[in-house]
Amino acid sequence: MHRAPLPYGRGSATELSRDRQGAAYSGAALQSVGFGHPSAMSNVIVLGAQWGDEGKGKIVDLFSDRFDFVARYQGGHNAGHTVQVGERKFVLKLIPSGVMHPHVRVVIGNGVVVDPQALLDEIEMVEKMGVDVQKQVAVSNRCHIIFPFHRLIEKVSESRADRVAIGTTSRGIGPCYEDKIGRRGIRMADLLDPQIFDTLYGYLADDKRILANAFHKGDALNLEEARDQYHHMAEKIRPLVCDTAKLLNDAIAAGKRVMFEGAQGTMLDVDHGTYPFVTSSSAAAGGACTGTGVAPTKIHGIIGVSKAYITRVGGGPFPSEDVGPDGHHIREAGHEYGSVTGRPRRCGWFDAPLLRYTAMVNGFDTLIVTKLDVLDDLEKLKVCTGYRLNGQPVEAMPATNALLAQVQPVYETLPGWCVPTAGTTRWDDLPARARDYLAFLEEKTGVEIGCVSTGPERMETIVRQGSKLERLLEL
Repeated sequence: MHRAPLPYGRGSATELSRDRQGAAYSGAALQSVGFGHPSAMSNVIVLGAQWGDEGKGKIVDLFSDRFDFVARYQGGHNAGHTVQVGERKFVLKLIPSGVMHPHVRVVIGNGVVVDPQALLDEIEMVEKMGVDVQKQVAVSNRCHIIFPFHRLIEKVSESRADRVAIGTTSRGIGPCYEDKIGRRGIRMADLLDPQIFDTLYGYLADDKRILANAFHKGDALNLEEARDQYHHMAEKIRPLVCDTAKLLNDAIAAGKRVMFEGAQGTMLDVDHGTYPFVTSSSAAAGGACTGTGVAPTKIHGIIGVSKAYITRVGGGPFPSEDVGPDGHHIREAGHEYGSVTGRPRRCGWFDAPLLRYTAMVNGFDTLIVTKLDVLDDLEKLKVCTGYRLNGQPVEAMPATNALLAQVQPVYETLPGWCVPTAGTTRWDDLPARARDYLAFLEEKTGVEIGCVSTGPERMETIVRQGSKLERLLEL
């Protein structure tokens, strides 16, 4: 199996690779090593270390070339992973980012909730890019299905005057997970059996009709028309559906490598995030096992992805948020607007105690820091190194959003580098102050930084030689 070269922190060979359509992309400092199939098997989880939007799409797209499978394990089409190859930029909401590599098979695991129309729209998009969907894409027969009434209920809930809005995308993700946990949901396997589907849909639709009428929204539901549409969509999706847990476990037994892709970020995990301002699924590393049916003993490494600063979308506490000129500069320089919704993201300074917490919950082996170049023009950089509450140091992440909203961030200020880093592909070519900044983050988080992203394209990346990341990816 061909494995394309990747950028290294040191190395002088210039390589030219080609994407699926034959458009060239290049890196100024690439080193060719380990081209054949790796001699040792390593299955890894790649997930967000903050509140999502950390740049996981680029990272999965870049490194998935080293794997045989990429499996998404939670979330729905509320999470967008942006991938840029040359002049082409696209957003994947359900299909894992590794799909742009022809030899990689991508899996939508059982922990994902699927809107069939959203999936079909995305399939059409990637097919236009040359993806062989029948060959590359597999969908779990245990995924739960999102229906139009899920979206309606979420919109009603978010717009109630007597509650604080969570800031959801109103795409029906949460209500679908509610039905899953309430043991009344409809799974992909049910959708593919017309008789079973009609029976289960009838029960669920009756419940939703009562709920919609209670909020005076009954007229907005056309349950019979929706049922017929889902029958039609089921036949289009049917060829992709299988027992993906068996598919993945058989592949691992045969010596294939699997990358597990998380959506959102750890601080949006339903258990470990800033509840209730979270998503409805297990975004942390543990979700990779329950969301795919692969045992934890078959996973060999956990890779966190973090921005060189921090952002979040929607409501909820944000200790290191900067609502002044620097926060505005970061938003504009980093194009910090939602890839799915277009909503402006709240921006702030790197939060080391938050990263220490997510490293504890996930057990990060290594960290990838993205968007370093966004900080290029800032003369001073603040890093949150601790929290104080009522004048006392905070030793553990507060469990309630009320307490977290009250903490005072403790900052240390570092000098900026004020020279461009965009497109840098060698560690030694980074400005000394940029390297000092990254070393400071390593010191304050306790996690090595194995890779730095300096731009949106695949090759605008530095992999540090001798890092745990290099060993995990067998580069």
